Amino acid sequence: MNAEDRLGHRAITCFKAYDVRGELGKNLDADVAYRIGRAFAQARDAKRVVVGRDSRASSPELAQALIEGLTDGGADVLDLGLAGTEEVYFHTGFHDTDGGIEVTASHNPINYNGMKIVGRGSAPLDPATELPPIVELAQSGEFTPTAKGSVTDFSDARAEYARAMADFVDISALKPMKILVNAGNGTAGPTFDAIAAELQRRGAPLDFVRMHHDVDSSFPNGIPNPLLPENQPRTSDAVRAEGADLGVAWDGDFDRCFFFDKSGRFIPGEYIVGLLGVAFLEKSPGEKVVHDPRVIMNTRALIGEAGGEAVVSKTGHAFIKRKMRDVGAIYGGEMSAHHYFRDFYYCDSGMIPWLLMVELLSRKGKSLDELLSERMRLFPSSGETNYELTDPDASIARVIGALEGKAKSRDDLDGVSLDFGTWRFNLRKSNTEPVVRLNVEADGDAGLVAEKQAEIAALLKG
Repeated sequence: MNAEDRLGHRAITCFKAYDVRGELGKNLDADVAYRIGRAFAQARDAKRVVVGRDSRASSPELAQALIEGLTDGGADVLDLGLAGTEEVYFHTGFHDTDGGIEVTASHNPINYNGMKIVGRGSAPLDPATELPPIVELAQSGEFTPTAKGSVTDFSDARAEYARAMADFVDISALKPMKILVNAGNGTAGPTFDAIAAELQRRGAPLDFVRMHHDVDSSFPNGIPNPLLPENQPRTSDAVRAEGADLGVAWDGDFDRCFFFDKSGRFIPGEYIVGLLGVAFLEKSPGEKVVHDPRVIMNTRALIGEAGGEAVVSKTGHAFIKRKMRDVGAIYGGEMSAHHYFRDFYYCDSGMIPWLLMVELLSRKGKSLDELLSERMRLFPSSGETNYELTDPDASIARVIGALEGKAKSRDDLDGVSLDFGTWRFNLRKSNTEPVVRLNVEADGDAGLVAEKQAEIAALLKG
């Protein structure tokens, strides 16, 4: 399809709050990708844009159409080819370009794809002021003719990204360690190999066991999403079988990082947030650490004990990044395993967390389970539970009506949180489906967590 065929109005429904996610052949195809590229170049007056794509079978075609749209809009494209979302973030900031776009659907089903879009400095686009002009222009097709931009093959730039990743750790502090890594046949494999090679070149005494490492767009072991309980046993079993000191797994575009201790136990993300926050504060006392509002007790306790300042933000990468920029936070983390770093353009990375974790374990001379088992006992949590409900608003209202009178405080920053002193919960309604997400946590009482989770579940179901 040539550029002239792509002119004219078309309804585009794949834009979400701050990125693009759509079903192939239904509301996302090559024409839509072209329009988004053309609209981004024109609306942002972009001269240079970084583009990458994940390992899905549909991503090369969508990325090619996106690049055609960008270049027809006058932008020069630095084409990373197969690359993780964070590689787009890195090169967008490192090379001072006008923006970056990663073609990815992360952990969504195989019939989906999408895009993650950032502006100059890898800053997220403001959903109220910066994203609407792109959406409107993509839909109207009223593109202004301009001189065509160029495309530069930037696939060899991974080496400079790998060097930047290795710079996040003190190689001299590392102790010998065996680490099992599960790329899930997603995009992480080649990028991890580049980082591992750079670490080896610098003399890091690390031994890696690779699992589901080859890129395979058919995802023979399922869409990589280690957050799902049914996906965790494979990594857990492999950690135990290999006698590894640590297990690491990633999602499809590896912007999330998941950890398993040496016993194969999956470590919920909220405990990792507190641990990494303290690691930063030990090197930079008094800094601010941003966290999401779903599960907070352990994180806030650890940050306070370490002399830092815990700052809460609404859930979601655009909100976390904006809050971090506003307060100058050194680190931010979400229980969903997104971790954000001031020295990485305030962006999330799935590679920096495991590098920092290896250094932390080396410095402490302890295993991950030794560092976290007591914290998990002191601040037990339910994990996020989803409830499919016919009327989510009525269900939430029923819970609030029954329990708010007993609460010490209420917070509506993200869904609703009620704090009862010794325990608290957060309820959030999904933006896209009739689902309510519940998190319950308590001060040292796992039985209380189970009791209150059951009580709230009964109220939700009426």
